[in-house]
Formats: sequence, C-alpha cells, structure tokens
Amino acid sequence: MPTTLPYGAGVTSRTVSDHYFSAAPASADERRTINVPLAGRTRAVRVAPGVFSADRIDEGTSVLLQHAPAPPDTGTFLDLGCGWGPIALTLGLRSPAAAVWGVDVNERALGLARDNARSLGLPNVHAVSAQAVPADLRFDLIWSNPPIRVGKQVLHELLLTWLPRLAADGVAYLVVQRHLGSDSLQRWMTEQGYAATRFTSVKGFRILRVENPG
Repeated sequence: MPTTLPYGAGVTSRTVSDHYFSAAPASADERRTINVPLAGRTRAVRVAPGVFSADRIDEGTSVLLQHAPAPPDTGTFLDLGCGWGPIALTLGLRSPAAAVWGVDVNERALGLARDNARSLGLPNVHAVSAQAVPADLRFDLIWSNPPIRVGKQVLHELLLTWLPRLAADGVAYLVVQRHLGSDSLQRWMTEQGYAATRFTSVKGFRILRVENPG
C-alpha cells in the first residue's frame, strides 16, 4: 500500500505496514475494550486492528512509562507516534494541568486516542495529525516510542522535524530497543548537535534523553 507522510516528515514512495504510515488502515475497524495499566491504575481503553500494539501496551512503551522521570505538573507535551494513546493518556493523567499533544498519521489511531481521552476525562489531551499542530508550538517535554522499523532515513527525517520544536529548556525521552540501533541513534542525534545521553537501560531497551542544544 502507498505510504503517506509520517508525522510531518517529508517521505513518500515507501511501502510499510498499516499501523506506521497508513492514514486509513485496510483492516476492519472492529473496536474492542481492553484493560491496561495507566498512571498507576488499571483503566479501560478502546483499541482496534490496524494500529500499533492493538492488544496491549507494547514492551518498549511500558519501559518508557515505568522508568522515565515524572513529567512536570504543567507545560506543553508531545507524544510522537501516539497510536491509540498509552503515552499521551499517561501524561494527561499524571499532569492534568499540562497540554498534551498526541501526533500520528493513522486516523483510526487518532480516533481511538481521542475517544480514550474523552472516556478517561482528559480534556487536556489532543490527538491530531501533524498538520493540525500549531506551527509556533514548542514542547517542554517529548515522550516517544519512535517507529524504528521504518528505517534510518524515515526515522531521521521524523526526528529532525520534531526535535527542533523542543522549547529552550525542553527535553525528550525516546525508548529504543538496543538491538534495533539505540546506540547508533544516540550517536546520530549527538552529531546533529543534540545533547543525547542514555538515561537508563531496562529489559534490552534504552531510554535516550535528548536536550535542545539551545
């Protein structure tokens, strides 16, 4: 199937799976409710085929949610590649006074994330396409389980689209599996001028901390 633009990065002409780049997944939109741990409690959320990790919180995202530092009480946050919303929902639950933006190319995922935010009573969570994010918005915090499997070129363009939108004192936490290139990605971000360090390692995953170079 043809690719659409990944979260605002300028890439066309690749063929990849539904849940990464398809704005309208080909699979049936058969929604169901599952119970998952979010912000210290088990909560009911809606999921569907054609979105990333449609039956659970995937292991990388779980590592990020459990081991990244607590988010600030206020600010403007970004979940890059939000899927049905586990990261954005957690940020919204933990920081109800913050504005949380979840970005994805998959319209089904965005619909699920919006529905889940509404059902959990989170008016501070906004799940939108990249084009709907105000151009002048800067982020105090980015949390992401980025789509590593799309390849370096696509991933690099994605990060070069969003990391420059960190606020002057903003910070990003990215979870990347070690054997899928976390260390080389850390080196690459350092080469781009970002202060990229390994925050922690858990179960074969690295959480990378990335600061705006100022």
